[in-house]
Amino acid sequence: MYQALYRKWRPRTFDDVVGQSHITDTLKRQVAAGRLSHAYLFTGTRGTGKTSCAKILARAVNCEHPVEGNPCNQCPSCLGIENGSILDVLELDAASNNGVDQVRALRDEAVYTPAAVRRRVYIVDEVHMLSTAAFNALLKILEEPPAHLMFILATTELHKVPATIKSRCQQFAFKRILPSDITQRLGYVAQQEGMELTQEGAQLLARLADGGLRDALSLLDQCTNPTGVVGEAEVLSALGLAGNVETAALMERIAGGDTAGALETLGRLYAAGKDVGALLGELASLTRDLLVRKTAPQGGAALLTGGYEERVMGQLGGRLAAPRLMQMLELLQSTLADLSRSSNRRTDAELCLIKLCDTTLDHSPSGLSARLARLEGMISGGGAEWPARPEPAPVSPALAAEPATPAPAERAPAPAQAEKSDSQKAEPQKAKAPPARPGGDLWPRLAEALRGQVPMSVYPFLSNPAMVQGQLEDERLILWVDSEFTRDLVGKAAVVEAVKRTAEGLLGQSVGCTVSVGRPPEAAPVPGQALASQTRPAAEHPGEPAHDKLKDLAARGARFDNIIVQA
Repeated sequence: MYQALYRKWRPRTFDDVVGQSHITDTLKRQVAAGRLSHAYLFTGTRGTGKTSCAKILARAVNCEHPVEGNPCNQCPSCLGIENGSILDVLELDAASNNGVDQVRALRDEAVYTPAAVRRRVYIVDEVHMLSTAAFNALLKILEEPPAHLMFILATTELHKVPATIKSRCQQFAFKRILPSDITQRLGYVAQQEGMELTQEGAQLLARLADGGLRDALSLLDQCTNPTGVVGEAEVLSALGLAGNVETAALMERIAGGDTAGALETLGRLYAAGKDVGALLGELASLTRDLLVRKTAPQGGAALLTGGYEERVMGQLGGRLAAPRLMQMLELLQSTLADLSRSSNRRTDAELCLIKLCDTTLDHSPSGLSARLARLEGMISGGGAEWPARPEPAPVSPALAAEPATPAPAERAPAPAQAEKSDSQKAEPQKAKAPPARPGGDLWPRLAEALRGQVPMSVYPFLSNPAMVQGQLEDERLILWVDSEFTRDLVGKAAVVEAVKRTAEGLLGQSVGCTVSVGRPPEAAPVPGQALASQTRPAAEHPGEPAHDKLKDLAARGARFDNIIVQA
């Protein structure tokens, strides 16, 4: 009868255990010196060797001829324990024996001396599944067991084990096995089994195993091709995965906002039999690598899965900022978590891709943060152009601010100017503008000088005369803002201090700075008297403030960045 690879190649000695030398070396020394504990607690994720080490330890403590702490696997004790004929070593599954009655029966039986070996060993797998009453029944014998008794407890969820149990055991934490170690072990197993496993195929299986050697061997068993080579393409085909090339191409379309291309790629892979959950999982893994690479370019190199070329990672990382990657990863993770309860997995995957391509459709906090980060990057870039977008629909004049300083040719001539007398036309040099107030032209220059002095999330408000206008009165600069929201943003101590410091540098004198909600007092309509060059025209609805209209549009899902550009 055929035996699964993970069962056939289960380690039989401590030296065969892969990637857990920090544990196996300690257990070998304890067995060799005879300094054994009465209770052990093995913790770690699935497939890392907890049960295997428990079985090896059970044979080692009863072996008649141990070899440097390892069981010989040749003596009657080792052979009897391995084939299950010696009942003094018992393996229990706490998931199906979690009642207090089963634990009481185990406790009553444990006091009897073993019949065939030196020590009676109980291996309790998934011990966190025991009920509270069962844990309490186990406490006493676990604290003061007979000399011939040993408990080996194993769990994948340490936080569910009571502290009273953990304090009575020697605890060993099994770590995830490195992909390089799994690749080497898969190559050895394939060679012994007569398989033609390529290095690329072994590396892909190692990445998919996520640190568990048992999972890697199960995947290798699934991808076995008796008549050919097991390479990367065969693994992808057998497991229904898209592959690094397709995933990177899909990420390229998402970075470019190509919704149609992303949906076409998903439809093609879906028709080819690829699982949408696996596809989104691969996309999330790539996004995670890009985020780690961008936020920790030096120390994070060891954390990458290593499935993509450096050229591809650099190209994709240069197009996606950290907030954008955060938004993408959160959206992918939430979609993957909901796929198991979905009635139409393909539709959910398509909705996820549409939101990934167009951040304006993602109304989550991370989506808003990604859009704001893009705006800040464009503003800080100086001459960076805004991305092309369709012509916006007509908006209320309350939102459409006129240019700050329209050119004289664009202004409609005032009636007074059209009716100038001939004497005025003949002597234009005598017409002089009234003197400007001190600092009257300060605000346009000050707003421009604040670029780079204040956070880029605040500068769009300070440079927008519809939201903030400055007016110098005596030796105090008053910032008139349009709403409480803008006041809270602009009125931060660091922002006010930056505005004050910049204004003093332009004026060459000490000034104060305050922030007030409202419009600046009306000034004479002559050049140079108002710090803000020109205010908005009258709104179609005079009672509707501009910021209320802005909030209304944002609530309807309008592009926040588009509103800022228009405002």
